Amino acid sequence: MTSRKTAAVPKTGAAVAAGNTAVVSPWKKTRDLASEREAKRDAVLRTAAQMFNERGFHATSLDEVAERLHITKPTLYYYVKNKDDILFQCVSRGLVLLQDAIREVAQSGGTAKDKLFAAMRQYAEIVTMDFGMCVIRVGEDPLPLESRKKLRAMKRQLDMEFRQLIQQGIEEGSMAPCDPKMAAFTIAGALSWIGRWYSPDGPLSADDIARQMIALLSLGVCRADPAPLKTPKALRKDKQSTPLPARKRAGKAA
Repeated sequence: MTSRKTAAVPKTGAAVAAGNTAVVSPWKKTRDLASEREAKRDAVLRTAAQMFNERGFHATSLDEVAERLHITKPTLYYYVKNKDDILFQCVSRGLVLLQDAIREVAQSGGTAKDKLFAAMRQYAEIVTMDFGMCVIRVGEDPLPLESRKKLRAMKRQLDMEFRQLIQQGIEEGSMAPCDPKMAAFTIAGALSWIGRWYSPDGPLSADDIARQMIALLSLGVCRADPAPLKTPKALRKDKQSTPLPARKRAGKAA
């Protein structure tokens, strides 16, 4: 029996493409899903922080947050537990930004004075950002007791790091002797208040404000060598010893 060979049927271009091209999976890799979820969670928190800063915590509803994000309210709960959880995360993120900035500066080179000024600049800039501003404008007060305790512990640590920089500056002689606690309260209080009144539409940028605040807090508003203030008693004595004009003296003698 004679065997017959069957001629191979040539593949068309479509067939070749179908056979040689790998199928793209419609499912994403686990790491891609994780990063996408984190990006969406960040958008939820950042949007909520902006609205809390604009309207206040109690005046902002989760329905309004969802509406601004163009999602449904139930979708929010895939990324956060509730409204209190959102505020806790916003404030803690702001405090972490402040802590990281000061720690990074503290580990850099230079004098303690240089480090303090760099920390002040970072602090002033962060409180003009969404999460940093939320620390100042809203804070932890609306939250349950346990959440307040955690956030206040973070604030105490931040205060201690400011005090340490000031104490180091006093010891090395780059800063004037003072009470580090009072100095830290004064500096942080002044810089924090920027978060209350700052507007991105205003005439000054965050960097401009930071530079001016540092100058005022480090140099003050008085002249470098002001004349000593006189007491009321000294002023009266000067007035009595000042000679009268010639006309008045003549009139008095007559």
